[in-house]
Amino acid sequence: MLRNFFSFIFELIKIVVISLVIIIPIRYFLIQPFYVKGASMEPNFFDHEYLIIDEITYRFEEPKRGDIVVFRYPRNPQEYFIKRLIGLPGETIQIKDGSVIIYNEANPEGMMIAEEYLEPGTKTYGLTENKIELNGNEYYVLGDNRNSSKDSRSFGPVNESFITGRVLFRGWPFNRIKVFEAPEYF
Repeated sequence: MLRNFFSFIFELIKIVVISLVIIIPIRYFLIQPFYVKGASMEPNFFDHEYLIIDEITYRFEEPKRGDIVVFRYPRNPQEYFIKRLIGLPGETIQIKDGSVIIYNEANPEGMMIAEEYLEPGTKTYGLTENKIELNGNEYYVLGDNRNSSKDSRSFGPVNESFITGRVLFRGWPFNRIKVFEAPEYF
């Protein structure tokens, strides 16, 4: 009887150790759960939705315009934000007349981006119409709910080192499960 008990405990310990060896690397290096708090990404993400964040892709490829990313807030790295990547390293961004204009090598005269994921009629307003130049490791992020979002318009560009990963899919609520990909802009 005692021998069966110790055999059971030993098997239980093996299962726990094997599970941890599998789960911990996945959780800390590949994917991470994220819980949405706030209205800055409505109507695409609502308060209390549960997301899975892909942490590995950006180790092998550069983030793309339109990716929805989770990053550490530059003014308080203990907080995490979710926003959409709008400006890429080396580009210049201007918010003018309610639109976002991107200046880069392909569009030296500037190109207004079409943001199909926003509510129809949504205007983007900035604190200034000045152009913002991004360094080689900076990204410009905006919330989808432009009138209720604390984003690069208020805290500036986000350094690449603050980006945790991109939103892979929404797992909760079940009626809104969805896999996310970056939209085409130009």
